[in-house]
Amino acid sequence: MIRVRRRHTSIKSDVNLTPLIDVMMSLLAIFMITAPLLTTGIPLDLPKGDGKSVDSPEKTLDISVDKNGKIYVANQEIKLEKLTDKITALVAENPKIQMMISGDSKADYGRVIEVMALLRASGFTQVGLKTDAKVMKVKGK
Repeated sequence: MIRVRRRHTSIKSDVNLTPLIDVMMSLLAIFMITAPLLTTGIPLDLPKGDGKSVDSPEKTLDISVDKNGKIYVANQEIKLEKLTDKITALVAENPKIQMMISGDSKADYGRVIEVMALLRASGFTQVGLKTDAKVMKVKGK
């Protein structure tokens, strides 16, 4: 009788992590590059002031007026005539939303006030003005 010796080959249960690490590092680099691009909005030069900061930015609706007088709601340009309809729809979705008007420091003051007056006439009384966090130094003090 002939005995055949069989080799016991064990199954390797190790996971090769090198491809996983390569993919994760590539994704990290992509997210690091694209994240700042996603957070940019309308380029505004906000006026300086020492206003109180809003606690929850996710519950804030940003209405922007750029230096050319164009109005933006959440990065989408909108005509003044359609502003109240858009805001009413957004408030219906989230009744606790706060509205902040971001007016460029070179924007026409009357245009910013016109937006604010339109919102107040439509029944939205909780409207704030957004300023830059840097406090201006007053001469002589």
